[in-house]
Amino acid sequence: MATAADLRAVAEPVLAAAGLELWDVEVSHDVVRVLIERSGGVDLDALGAASEAISALLDGHDELVPDHAYHLEVSSPGLERTLRTPEHFRRYLGTTVTAKTSVPVGGARRHRGVLRSVGHDGIELVSDADPTGPPILLAYDQITRAATVVDWELALKGGAAAAPGDTEAKDLSR
Repeated sequence: MATAADLRAVAEPVLAAAGLELWDVEVSHDVVRVLIERSGGVDLDALGAASEAISALLDGHDELVPDHAYHLEVSSPGLERTLRTPEHFRRYLGTTVTAKTSVPVGGARRHRGVLRSVGHDGIELVSDADPTGPPILLAYDQITRAATVVDWELALKGGAAAAPGDTEAKDLSR
């Protein structure tokens, strides 16, 4: 069975041709999960088309899938989406994210704060717990899981759920 990166490399061009972006790929023992995105969001028609295209692709590439029966899941990444790549983090500069680390950073393994900067080696958060304290620096190789956070109270009132962009945030990778 190939890695998620191998599957991503094969699936990305197929989805791009359909006007869709491959957000993430997860491959486990019996599930192949493909998360897709499109400007303005994805609807059921886009999900159906992507599912058909990915299913046909996987039928022709047995080396990309588990060796036995598996389930293909195609969906949107949702509002509280997993962030894995520097590009994912860049899109959410200025918004609140959570991160879990493999080792304690600043005495904790779980962090929540506004994503202030994204660099080549990691990210910088302004902690929700101590907004006036020093920023939290997390290296990519320390992060085991990171995700956007939706302010559900604001979202239910019709505000922006996870609108990217804050003038204080910086993309340090350029």
